[in-house]
Amino acid sequence: MPNQDEIFTWVHTAVEAGANVAFALSGLLAGIRKQLDVVGICVVMGLAAFGGGTLRDVLLDRRPFFWVDHPGWLWVLIGTAVAAIYLLRTTHYEFTERAIQWPDALGLGLFTASGTQLALAAGTPALPAVLMGVISATFGGILRDVVCNEIPTALRDRRPYAVCAFVGGWVYVFAVRFEVPPATGFLLAAGSATGLRAAALLSGWSLPAGRTSAPRD
Repeated sequence: MPNQDEIFTWVHTAVEAGANVAFALSGLLAGIRKQLDVVGICVVMGLAAFGGGTLRDVLLDRRPFFWVDHPGWLWVLIGTAVAAIYLLRTTHYEFTERAIQWPDALGLGLFTASGTQLALAAGTPALPAVLMGVISATFGGILRDVVCNEIPTALRDRRPYAVCAFVGGWVYVFAVRFEVPPATGFLLAAGSATGLRAAALLSGWSLPAGRTSAPRD
């Protein structure tokens, strides 16, 4: 029977890989929607999948980066982009912004848990560790949207986005504090962030936005 550490290591690797796949898929859909060529789609997928985790690892001085330690994912990314371009020539699917939101929500939760856990393991205090989770979960999407000439979803979407990651990060912190099994705490944190984002998308719940007064003559 595997021990708790082995189970947690397996869950962490699976979550990190799942987060990369989810955000890569959101980048793929965004690139297709913007009618980018295969190189452009690869770039957008890579930024979405690895951008947040890479910034997190830079800030935590953690090496090697996930995509350096697991180069097979780079081949998966390139192969997916090429296959998508080929399939688009033979099909007529309509890719909307709404289609991007669901893999993005999944990646949000998974990267929140991963980023917070790695920061805590590095000895970072609770609040900065939660913010590392938020950075991991949002920065890849920000890069994806900037390259696609969009205002980042994390900044313009009034439905909670970074707030969901912030809450999920604290779920993991409290799970550690109350000695919940690591793998369980990991899944609770990821599920909380993704669940909140999904609930916001389905309900239309939104945060207050800044307003400007009407210009005077």
